[in-house]
Amino acid sequence: MSVGNLVVREDVGSITLLTLNRPERRNALSRALVAELGDALTALAASSSVRAVVLTGAGPAFCSGMDLKEAELLRQDAEGERQSINDVCGFADVIKQLHGLGKPIVAALNGDAMAGGAGLATACDFVVASAEARLGWPEVKRGLVAAVVMPDLLRQAGERRARELLMTGEPIDAARAERWGLVNRVVEPAQVRAAALELARSLTSNGPCALATVKRLIGETHGGGGDLRGAAAVSAAVRVSEEAREGMRSFLEKRPPNWTSPK
Repeated sequence: MSVGNLVVREDVGSITLLTLNRPERRNALSRALVAELGDALTALAASSSVRAVVLTGAGPAFCSGMDLKEAELLRQDAEGERQSINDVCGFADVIKQLHGLGKPIVAALNGDAMAGGAGLATACDFVVASAEARLGWPEVKRGLVAAVVMPDLLRQAGERRARELLMTGEPIDAARAERWGLVNRVVEPAQVRAAALELARSLTSNGPCALATVKRLIGETHGGGGDLRGAAAVSAAVRVSEEAREGMRSFLEKRPPNWTSPK
């Protein structure tokens, strides 16, 4: 087992288990965690001994999405806007890495996957979820836009369901997520890791080049996620708006947001 500060790597035979390791913050996506996850995926891409990957979270949640405390501290000037663009582009690059990794990836949802956390899950090839887990895209409740993760959601759930998730911001439980095509298997909470590893192990019996080719062709047929950096620029511009700042402040202060009507 190799351990980073924010991402723990454990090799189980030819399968690598990556664990997001900020349980005290529900594995929120700080820029440091995103960078460490990107480095871990780069290392896996270069490894011929790794045949499949399982991505999970430490503690009660899979991932709560963007670290709102970190984002709320961004300055309201050109420097803050540049940092916002860099942060969102870093996350977009990780999503692209998940799409492009020539090995099957199983998301093991040990708990809730929200916002960018739901985006990580839908960017994986398979999702095994705890029966107690929920998936949600609550960005609009914070004055934010789920631009980077929207393409995967649209492809997997369809436009009508994606509109409901993206425009209401309300989460759905694992059973509904399975019916909507966002989850492959729902299991009891204590069985998530074992079920994900079992699925990953079954994939390693297939030809690695064939698997990589199938994954690539599926991505090409369905657009491969589109221009994620373009989507990141849109998301970053919204992220530094006064509306988004009010949304993040209200969330952190545990109060309803005070929205201003658009002019």
